Amino acid sequence: MSPPVFLLIIIFMFINLSQGMQMPYMTSDPKEISGKSFDYIVVGGGTAGCSIAATLSDKFSVLVIERGGSPFGDPLVEERKYFGYSLLKTDEYSSVAQSFTSRDGIENYRGRVLGGSSAINGGFYSRASEEFIKKAGWDKNLVQDSYKWVESKVVFMPQLTQWQSVVQFGFLEAGFFPYNGYSLEHTQGTKIGGSIYDQCGKRHTSADLLGFGKPNCITVLLNATVKSVIFDGNKTRAVGVRFMKSDGDSSKTYKAHVEKHRGEVILAAGSLGSPHILLLSGIGPENHLNDFDIPVTVNLKQVGRKMSDNPGISLLVDRFSQNRTLEPPQVAAIAEDYKFILESEVFPTNLTTTRISIAAKIAFPKSRGRLKLNSTNPRENPSVKFNYLESKEDLDACLEMVLLLQHVARSETVTLFLGTQTQEKLLGGDEELKSFCKDNVRTYYHYHGGCVVGSVVDEDYKVNGVKRLRVIDGSTFEESPGTNPMATVLMLGRYQGIKILRERETEEKEEDKRFLSPQGSPQPQP
Repeated sequence: MSPPVFLLIIIFMFINLSQGMQMPYMTSDPKEISGKSFDYIVVGGGTAGCSIAATLSDKFSVLVIERGGSPFGDPLVEERKYFGYSLLKTDEYSSVAQSFTSRDGIENYRGRVLGGSSAINGGFYSRASEEFIKKAGWDKNLVQDSYKWVESKVVFMPQLTQWQSVVQFGFLEAGFFPYNGYSLEHTQGTKIGGSIYDQCGKRHTSADLLGFGKPNCITVLLNATVKSVIFDGNKTRAVGVRFMKSDGDSSKTYKAHVEKHRGEVILAAGSLGSPHILLLSGIGPENHLNDFDIPVTVNLKQVGRKMSDNPGISLLVDRFSQNRTLEPPQVAAIAEDYKFILESEVFPTNLTTTRISIAAKIAFPKSRGRLKLNSTNPRENPSVKFNYLESKEDLDACLEMVLLLQHVARSETVTLFLGTQTQEKLLGGDEELKSFCKDNVRTYYHYHGGCVVGSVVDEDYKVNGVKRLRVIDGSTFEESPGTNPMATVLMLGRYQGIKILRERETEEKEEDKRFLSPQGSPQPQP
C-alpha cells in the first residue's frame, strides 16, 4: 500500500530543505574572533542579517556577530506548541526575547537570538504590496526572485486550526471580501498567509538561511554585543567593530576588522539596534552625542528620527482558558485601501492559561517618534517614544478600526464557537471610542524607522557621510510594508546582498579595464 499523498509531500519537503544545508561554524568565544579580518562584518544575526550573510558568502568571507545565542534545539523557539512562551520570561542578558518599554508606557520585545525576531514572532509570512515596492524604488524582478529564494527555504502553507477556520469566517461575516484563500501576496480581503512553521509544527527562522550559504565562508560569533564601529584615522571609512561578551565585563573589549580595500561593516541589528549602534559610534545629532561625551564622527541629525510603530488594538474574546492549544496567526483580514490588518491568535498568559484575542493594526500610521541613548552601555536598551495616536488622523483611524474589530468579535460564527452571546453594541460614540483607543493602544511588534532611506542611508543603504558602512534592516523603512514586515525584511537581506555582489563585480571589471591598456598590456599602478 502506497503512503498517503500528504506524507509524501512532507518527506519531499524535508529532503529538499536538507539538501546542501550545512550550518557554518559558530562560537561564543570572542578570543577566537579577536584580531581577525573578514570581507564583510554583519552586525546582527536577525531577520535581515542571516539572509545578507548567506548571500554574500557566495563570493566573500562573512562574520556575523549576534548578541544572543543559538535557536537550534530550543523548544521555546522551534516548537509551535510553545508559541508565545519566550515572551513570558525575559531577563537582562540571556533570554531569547528582550523586553523594553517605550516612553509611551507600552511594553514591547526585541529578538535576542540568532534568527532575531523571526525566532519569537507569530511566523506569519506575507509579501509587501506592489505599491510599497514601487515607492521603495526597488527592482521588481529582483524583489520577486529574492522573495522566492526565501520562500523556497523557510516558508510553508499552514494547515488551518479549528479556531483559525472560525475567525476566517468571522472576517468574512464582517465584510472583508474577497476571499483569497492561500496567498503570499498582500491583497484586500481575507486570506491564509504563509508561515515559517512547517507542517510538523517546527519553526524555521532566518538562522536556517545560513545553511544555504557557503558554510566555510561564514563565521558566527554568538553572545557578543557590538559596542561601536571602528573608523580609520580620518573618520571617513569603517574598518571594523568593537565588541564584548554579552554577559561579560563591559571593560573587556575585542576587535574584528574588514578587508582593507573593499571590506564593509553592515548593521542589521534592527530598528532599535542599528540606530543605537550608530549613535554609540558617533554618528548622529551632535548635541545629543555631546550629552554623552561621544566624539562626533558624522553629525547626522536624522539618526533615531522617524521612529514609528503600528498602533494596535486587541479585543479579548476568550480569556484564561486552560485547555486551548496555542496558535500563531494564520489568517489575515485586509481592509479596503489596505488601511487595517486584522489577525487572531491563541496566546499564553502564563504556563497554564491562554487567551484568544482578535487584534488589528493601523497599516500606515502618521505619528512619528524618536530614539535616543539612555547611556553609553551597549547592552542597555535605548530610549524610544513612538507617539502612538498623536496624529488626529491616526486617532480617527483607530475609532474605525475598533468598530471593525467589534463586527468580527460579535459575528455569528465566532460567538457560536465560543458560546458567547452576540452583543448589539460593545462600544459607541466618538468620545467613548477615543477613550478606549487611548487607554488600550498597544504595539503590533512592527516598529520601524531610525535609519530611514533618504535621510540616514542612501538608495544603496550606505550611511551618509562615511564609507564602507551600510544599514540593511527594518530601521531603513519610513513606512511598514503594511502587512507583517518579516517577509519583506527577509527579502531585503537577500535583495541587498545580490546588489552588493553585482556592485563588487562591476567594480572589479572596471579595475581590470583600468589595469589593461587597449592592446591588453598592463598599465603602471599608481
